[in-house]
Amino acid sequence: MIERHLEIPFVAELALREKQIQQSYRPVISIHKWFARRPGTLFRALLLSEFVDKPLQDAFYESNDLRGVRIADPFMGGGTPLLEANRLGCDVIGYDINPMAYWIVKEAIEHLDLDAYRRASESLRCELAEQVGELYRTRCVKCGSDKAHVKYFLWVKVQRCRRCGAEIALFPRYLVAKNRRHPLHVLVCPQCGGIAEVADPNRPGTCSQCGSALRVQGPARRSQCTCPSCRAVCSFPDAALGPPDHRLFALEYHCFQCKPQHKGRFFKSPDAEDLSRFDTARRRWSKTDPVFVPKQEIPTGDETDRLHRWGYRHYREMFNVRQLLGLEVSCEIIRRQADQRIRNALATNLSDLLRYQNMLCRYDAMALKSLDVFSVHGFPVGLIQCESNLLGICHPETGSNIGSGGWSNIIAKFVRAKSYCQRPFEIRHYGRRKVTVPVKGEWIGDSRDGRTKADRVVDISRANAVRKALPPRSLDGVFTDPPYFRNVQYAELMDFCYVWLRRLVGSGLQAFSSTSTRNADELTGNEDMGRGLEEFTDGLSRVFRRVSEALRQGAPLVFTYHHNDVEAYYPVGVAVLDAGLTCSASLPCPAEMAASIHISGTRSSIVDTVFVCRSTGRVRAKWLAGSPEALAEVAEEDLQKLRAGTVRPTAGDLRCVIQGHLLRLAIWSLREGWNRTVPVGERLALVGDWIADFGGLQAVLDCLDGSLGILPRFQGTTAREPEAYYEATHAEVSF
Repeated sequence: MIERHLEIPFVAELALREKQIQQSYRPVISIHKWFARRPGTLFRALLLSEFVDKPLQDAFYESNDLRGVRIADPFMGGGTPLLEANRLGCDVIGYDINPMAYWIVKEAIEHLDLDAYRRASESLRCELAEQVGELYRTRCVKCGSDKAHVKYFLWVKVQRCRRCGAEIALFPRYLVAKNRRHPLHVLVCPQCGGIAEVADPNRPGTCSQCGSALRVQGPARRSQCTCPSCRAVCSFPDAALGPPDHRLFALEYHCFQCKPQHKGRFFKSPDAEDLSRFDTARRRWSKTDPVFVPKQEIPTGDETDRLHRWGYRHYREMFNVRQLLGLEVSCEIIRRQADQRIRNALATNLSDLLRYQNMLCRYDAMALKSLDVFSVHGFPVGLIQCESNLLGICHPETGSNIGSGGWSNIIAKFVRAKSYCQRPFEIRHYGRRKVTVPVKGEWIGDSRDGRTKADRVVDISRANAVRKALPPRSLDGVFTDPPYFRNVQYAELMDFCYVWLRRLVGSGLQAFSSTSTRNADELTGNEDMGRGLEEFTDGLSRVFRRVSEALRQGAPLVFTYHHNDVEAYYPVGVAVLDAGLTCSASLPCPAEMAASIHISGTRSSIVDTVFVCRSTGRVRAKWLAGSPEALAEVAEEDLQKLRAGTVRPTAGDLRCVIQGHLLRLAIWSLREGWNRTVPVGERLALVGDWIADFGGLQAVLDCLDGSLGILPRFQGTTAREPEAYYEATHAEVSF
């Protein structure tokens, strides 16, 4: 059982390493972008701890066969629990209200003829090169060759002055690139637009082309910019002006002829040929009657309102004409593919490619690469945008990719993902040495070879978890990562891809019958859709009750959760109690990468609580802490186990660990006599009142040295019971 067999230090170290570079540990996630994927190593460990009777550290690197074990996930999302269960041979049932979640997991788990896919994807790139490849070439400033490949086009937003009508370039700064991955800092001249490379950006000197002073700081700051012609102070964004215009001001390119003798990257300002190529794209697009470019308006929403403030009203306005042309041609080629699974795979690739082929991408001046539109789990509208080469650039000898954001990059990731499904592996660490351990006998898919029928069930569907029919007592476990209240509005973000994918795949597909991935029944806090804490609680409760009825007696409902706000835990407690379950364990494990752009520099936690809930079972007596002092001991033990797993917990992590334990204790104490028929607000209050009466988060923190800003060390004055008591046979309590 998980409560006894899960080894937190072992799992924490694996999960932490995986989250630093998740595509290396679980390449299957490269099928398509999804948000906040939990570590595959965590769910593998949970499944093995529950169903395999041997030490976890042995079973983890061995081939396992859990044939006949039936696992469900009612909040499928990116599909991590299902993919791990399927790999172990389990029968899996997965569903999600979001059609993109359904599509992504279906594409991940379906068998694909990789050789046929490689041929089709190479044919697509060749045809694209013939039709639009010339639009991504430039003349090298070193050797004069006009066959150099543009990696990135850099654009600055421009706005017309409301007083004099002059064009204002909204440069927040003139620094194009830092000297981390290039020998010098790269600046654009404020006067002539020339490219200058300087050793010290604080003393950049003058432009070699026009003699003007160079500087780093641009004129646009705090949503204001001074007109260079009339000196009027103009505000931005201005939605009344419509979608923002852009001006091409720099290119990063690659010249295979010069590269052997050249240090660093290649930068240039656009020349007449570069501008002419874009004009060619504009003329071609004006003569195109697009079939696949979406016509939908961008609806209002917590995330999409940011787009509206910038004047974007339709999804197509987030792309320039060269991108629209290349994407339309790509769709035409994909639609002609005869094999349905290969056609669907290429359509999935295009959907994933969209996040790099739009005019919201930014250029990372440190890493010198494109940042995709979802790099911060939102719709960031910057002032400097990055357009990537649509085809991608491959080294002619090694085949390796140069740059990011093109078809070659997406195809390479997809091949690696599907290869992993056929031959999964784990990565084992011996000090600083990493060893890839093939796990022969395991595989991910609905069939091993695409021809013979698999001896496992794969039931993936787009469905509302509340309405999904599951036979009573038919499940051996439910493993899931449920929505977090007030989490990222995935549906609002995924519509960006969905409106394209739906036109390409066809709205005749039942899962794609709706025009948006948004759904009134989705479980998120969403101000725009009028969903608050009570609506979230009621929806979560109904799902937990449904899956609880389908679980065999004593089988686990296992889910991950963390939130900075303790009140966001109350709905989880209500849902577990309404389902007639008891929380037998709340275990910490890393689930986020501390360096993730969307949480870096914040007080957010990277540690999830893994809640294990059952109808019957046993719980460790020490975990049933009766006071803040006793609970502080439990939390300190968790921190020690995390540290043993090389995790360095922060104050935010400590908060989430304690809040997980408080919720578990509230569930334990309230389970007898719980009445799920009283109004949801009263049920939330019961959970909140119990935690408050216990003393809440602060009472536990007060029992620990330090504060939220400094990790606490356990006080020696806290009462301790003899360890022998907890090692005795009566150290567990039945329920």
